[in-house]
Amino acid sequence: MTSRYRVEYALKTHRRDQFIEWIKGLLAVPFVLYSQPQGVFEGQDGSLLLQTREEAHRRYSEILRDVELMIDDHIVHQNDSQNPFPSKLKLLVPSIGPFFTRLPLEAAFKLQDGKRYISSRRFVSPSFNDIRLILNTAQIMAVTTHGSLQLATFDGDVTLYDDGQSLEPNSPVIPRLIDLLRKNVKIGIVTAAGYTTAERYYSRLHGLLNHIANSTELTSVQKKSLIIMGGEANYLFEFDTTAEHLLRPVPMDEWLTPEMATWSEKDITSLLDVAEVALQDCIKSLNLPATLMRKDRAVGIIPLNPEIRIPRESLEETVLVVQKILELSTAGRSRRVPFCAFNGGRDVFVDIGDKSWGVTVCQRWFSAAATTGDGLDEGKSFIKGENTLHVGDQFLSAGANDFRARSVGTTAWIASPAETVDLLDELADLMDKKIC
Repeated sequence: MTSRYRVEYALKTHRRDQFIEWIKGLLAVPFVLYSQPQGVFEGQDGSLLLQTREEAHRRYSEILRDVELMIDDHIVHQNDSQNPFPSKLKLLVPSIGPFFTRLPLEAAFKLQDGKRYISSRRFVSPSFNDIRLILNTAQIMAVTTHGSLQLATFDGDVTLYDDGQSLEPNSPVIPRLIDLLRKNVKIGIVTAAGYTTAERYYSRLHGLLNHIANSTELTSVQKKSLIIMGGEANYLFEFDTTAEHLLRPVPMDEWLTPEMATWSEKDITSLLDVAEVALQDCIKSLNLPATLMRKDRAVGIIPLNPEIRIPRESLEETVLVVQKILELSTAGRSRRVPFCAFNGGRDVFVDIGDKSWGVTVCQRWFSAAATTGDGLDEGKSFIKGENTLHVGDQFLSAGANDFRARSVGTTAWIASPAETVDLLDELADLMDKKIC
């Protein structure tokens, strides 16, 4: 049963996705008008239940087709730099961002309705999760059936493995990632974990790395189509069978984009200094059982010992406080160095850069490697947003480190590693090869 706490917490603005909530509101109307819950009590008339299910399915489909057409119109507006007027969708959902592909929402709904029986429900209206999964399906349809997927990037914790755990050899995610590599899809694991050595990433990803190294079905080129981008956008490692721990640390001057190369060490240090003071103040004011951790490109707080769980509210309060202080500080207002403040579930960190930069590096790295065999070159083309899919679990606007990846590629919002497996199975189906 949903508690009052969870209901009230979900109503907080920073915990909601405005686009999904808007679609949810649209679908609530036909649910009320056509669900006819009285049919459940009036003799269990099979024909009546079938009729109401078909009517609900028809109305849900019509609404999602209308939203699909509004997205098409929004794409036309965003691509027309000469048009000063916002799209209808932008007026209705002001927080809406760019779309890299059209979304076949009607077709996606029909697929998900066959799995989740949304139209058959009489008492539970289409939910946040229903709509989230419909959007996921529409997006992978767009990058496969209606497009070409060239790069798939993944968050780590809660996406590929449970929070704080590792990618073990028996993980069902592994054969599905191998299948992507076999289909010549590049893979980037873009994680907030900011380790400076290959050993730490090997510890978290050893199941996948060993499987790739021992694989006889992947070519040498396909094996090198995996990279790890750590600390959001600060440490790059390339898969290499000859390297210690199967990962080669890539020197920064080989992968920094021209924009990232302008971030000075002085500005980075200044921003992290402000964040450190803000975090220390939060530890004191909220009496957090935490200690400060400073890295070269990040600063955060972690529990005093692994058994301590800092309350979720305290973590999010810390994120929002630190984020606001940084935005108002001289270092933040200058916008010379982008940053990301996020709640990691057990800790809070402020990283230099964010996942939009991490995904961008992946897009440019693979194109540059395919073209020249070496580092990034501004003159070279790179994998486009419509050919990129980022999969992650944190897409809420505040304290969510996957959110900004939406600005550089298509995205899929999952809630667990099991959902990642389901998503990759859908992807395999659409690419004409199901993994058993």
